[in-house]
Amino acid sequence: MGTVTTSTREGPIVTITMDDGKANALSPRMLEELHDSVDRARQDGDVLILAGRPGRFSAGFHLPTLTGGGTAASDLLRSGFELAEKLLSHPRPVVVACTGHALAMGSFLLVSGDHRIGADGDFRIGANEVAIGLTMPRTALELCRQRLATPYLSRAMANAEIFDPDGAVAAGFLDAVVPAGDVLPEARRVAHHLAELDAAAHTATKQRLRSEMLGRLRLAIEADDVDARTLLR
Repeated sequence: MGTVTTSTREGPIVTITMDDGKANALSPRMLEELHDSVDRARQDGDVLILAGRPGRFSAGFHLPTLTGGGTAASDLLRSGFELAEKLLSHPRPVVVACTGHALAMGSFLLVSGDHRIGADGDFRIGANEVAIGLTMPRTALELCRQRLATPYLSRAMANAEIFDPDGAVAAGFLDAVVPAGDVLPEARRVAHHLAELDAAAHTATKQRLRSEMLGRLRLAIEADDVDARTLLR
């Protein structure tokens, strides 16, 4: 049990819920708790559900930390991208319950799941970095390149286009949209179905599917870290 996240177990499935009472910004504390929970799930062989609070999945990195510069900012970026790497390489299935808005790093967590379910409603999903004057990190490009539909990649990354939930399905940020009240029940239904897959076959297939991409992602994380420590010090 954390201060801004909770973890609950239902059989072989662990649901990690982000709730800071606000926009679910990925602060150092939020990321520390998420890393701890994902590491524990990996050790225990759990299927994962990553969820937000009603109306908010995550607004991305904690801006006061990010704009404060120095090692705190660069450490925050690295921690967020390494969390995405952990989700992509998690041996068991990862279901993301997108309970509302998912922006910037929040949207990059979406593309790190195996199955993504979004809430229907007036929600904004996408990456707004370019719109606010930030060059898209290499890691973000690698994350989105492996999940977004080709015609949408430039629109989402270079043009900073933000999508409603149905548009996010077309773009590749989500796999399905359901009524807001059904997001968590549907995530649990999907997670239980995926838990019935042969675990060894799922793990081996995911590794074959993503090994090259994860190699590129690791290089991107290191390159972005060098950039951040140069620009933000």
